[in-house]
Order: sequence, then structure tokens, then C-alpha cells
Amino acid sequence: MFIADFHIHSKYSRATSRECVPEMLEMWARRKGIDVIGTGDFTHPAWREELKEKLVPSGEGLYVLKSDSRIEDKVAGADLKPQFIVSGEISSIYKKNGRVRKVHNLILLPGLEHAESISRKLEAIGNLHSDGRPILGLDSRDLLEIVLDMCPEAIFIPAHIWTPHFSLYGTYSGFDDIKECFEDLTGCIYALETGLSSDPPMNWRLSALDEFTLISNSDAHSPINLAREANIFDTGLSYPCILQALKKRSTKEFYGTIEFFPEEGKYYYDGHRACKVCWKPSDTKAAAGICPVCGGRITVGVLHRVEALADREEGFIPPEAKHFESLIPLHEVIASSMSFTAASGKVKEKYNNLIGSLGPELFILRKAPLSDIELAAGPCIAEGIRRLRCGKVEIQPGFDGEYGKVKIMDKKEQQP
Repeated sequence: MFIADFHIHSKYSRATSRECVPEMLEMWARRKGIDVIGTGDFTHPAWREELKEKLVPSGEGLYVLKSDSRIEDKVAGADLKPQFIVSGEISSIYKKNGRVRKVHNLILLPGLEHAESISRKLEAIGNLHSDGRPILGLDSRDLLEIVLDMCPEAIFIPAHIWTPHFSLYGTYSGFDDIKECFEDLTGCIYALETGLSSDPPMNWRLSALDEFTLISNSDAHSPINLAREANIFDTGLSYPCILQALKKRSTKEFYGTIEFFPEEGKYYYDGHRACKVCWKPSDTKAAAGICPVCGGRITVGVLHRVEALADREEGFIPPEAKHFESLIPLHEVIASSMSFTAASGKVKEKYNNLIGSLGPELFILRKAPLSDIELAAGPCIAEGIRRLRCGKVEIQPGFDGEYGKVKIMDKKEQQP
């Protein structure tokens, strides 16, 4: 089995870390335990040049970092050599059927030469230089047609499909039916990215999604956030194998996903961040969608939108449902088990010690024996990971662009 995180961004995207460069992304992929990582931002010309300079082909449609660019780092028990897959996200803003649509789509390609040819085509439509995630006034259906004309093996995936403002099913600028978006080319879509604010059980409530493989990615804007969501494959490590696994839902080649707890996503509940109003859907309906503080419009979140489109009761499990695991990033678990913030030096030090003595982050969170964790980090962090594995966490839900707040231990239980 291998773990893949396809949707990330480079330093050329807005609001991203300057550390989103190939050598840092590769190092953090090793730290996380990722086998395949997206390049992100393939449409940006300067980023493509950097990728050509620092990556070399490693087989069928994948790349590895050149050895002279590799940053040495201690991760116990693992000599991972993450491979890159060419990927990029495009924002389409256009008018269709009388409404303005804003849809983000993720594209995977089997080579940088395909990225070059598709980008040349798109340069005639919009500016690819100002942002690693370009905004094009191009219908999503037409974008799909262009991509497939240039590269029939491309994998085209509607991104974070429930995000309120920029997605396929977004409350404010999306569609109620995927067929309205992609029309005659809907059959060329075989995977959907569910996004941080939803998990598989929420998506299982829509029978319309049964024919698609539900994937999850980090959408990381900094290396530390890689693999906060990811995919688990049980197939060969190559682009053709990834393509076939996503297409063939009836097999276990696409094994499942690693998920955020959806409540931690920044659009799970409804709300108005400026006024500190955070509501479940029933509260929003009772108030007719109006903020009681300022009288403005409440931002309708993912849970509300899922419930509006769902044709099944909560708890329904489709026959071909895939495995999933809900995790919280290790630095957040450490912080919640200690009396420090996730960004503190003490948490970073503990994180580095743990991966240096036990192995990559995802191994620690998912599989490392609790006795080994206790020896390396003490009883509080071991107990925090035990609770995480059991799903015993408390989360103040995210809303209107603000991430949810996680609590694994009370202050009186935390390690000083």
C-alpha cells in the first residue's frame, strides 16, 4: 500500500508559505510518510521551470527529487523516497444558466510535457503568471474538454466539492447536479475531492455520488500541512495504476482515505466570523439566514449544504463504501496533550524527537505501539493518540472560514 496527497500548492500561489519548494515539500513528505505527492500549480511557468530543474523521471508518469537537492533529515525506520505527480488546481469563474459559477478543479497529469502543452493552450484564455492557482473565465466543462484533448490520460477532479464559495456543489456559486456542470462530459469524471469540511459518511448520504471515487487531499499551503488528508492505494506505484484505481471503484486498488474530522474544517457549520456567530443548520433556518448581531447574511456551511441535497438518512453506508480513518495532525495532538500552542517551540521539539525516534507522522498516528509512544514522549501524548484512534476528541466546529478548535485533553490532564 502507499499514501498519496495530490492537491497542494507551491510558493507561487497566493497565501502560501515560501517553503513550498520541491526540496522542502519532499522533506516534509518523508516526515509525514507520503509516498506520492502532487507538484501543485503546474500552470505557473516559473514553477514548471523549477520542477524541470529539480525533478527527474522515476518511472511511469512520476518524478523524484534530484539527490543534490535533497535535504537530510532524521526520520526513524524509514528511507522513504517520495515521488511527485504533476498536479494543479484551476479556478473557473463564469456564467452558466443565468448564474455566476465559481468552481475549482484539480488536474493530474502523466508528465511535465503535458503540463507544458496544456498551459500553452490556457495562456490564450487567461493570465497564468500572477497566481499558481489561476483564475480563468472558462466553463468547467470546456476546461475538461481542453485538458482531455491535450492529454486523454489526464485525471480531472472537482476540488473540495462542498466549499461554499468555490466548488462544484458550493452553496453560493455551484450546482445542485454535476451533470449541469459538465454536461456531455460528465462520464469523464470518475473522482471527487470531498474537502476538509466533509467526510465519507456525509457524502454517502447522496446517491448521486455513488458512481464516483471519493478522494481526500491536504490542499496544503505550507509543508507542515501535507497529508492532513490523503489517499491510500493498494496497487502499483505508477501513474497508470493510480488512474485505473480511481476509475475502478469496484476493486480495492483505491483502498480509502485519511480524513480530517470534518468539524475541524473551516466551513463545517454555518456562521458569521466577524460577529462570532457559529450555528448548526437548524439555527440558521430558524433565523432565516440572518446574523442576529449585524443583520448580514450568515455563511451557509458544508453540513447545511449536504443536508439540503441529501436523499438518504444520516448513517447510510453504500455497499462499495471505502475504508476511511479520521486523524488530527501530530503537532496538534502534541499541543492538545501539553500546555502549549501548536506553533510553539516546545511542540516542534517534541514533534522532531518523535519522528526521529519512532518514524513518520502517519505511522505514529495510525500504527505505532502506544507503549513505544509513551517511552518516547511520555504518558500524556500516548494517551492523546490513544483517544484520537478511538475518536474520543472534542471539536468546536469551524465556520465561515475559521478552523475548528480541537480538544483531546482538559487542562488538568495536560503534561506541563
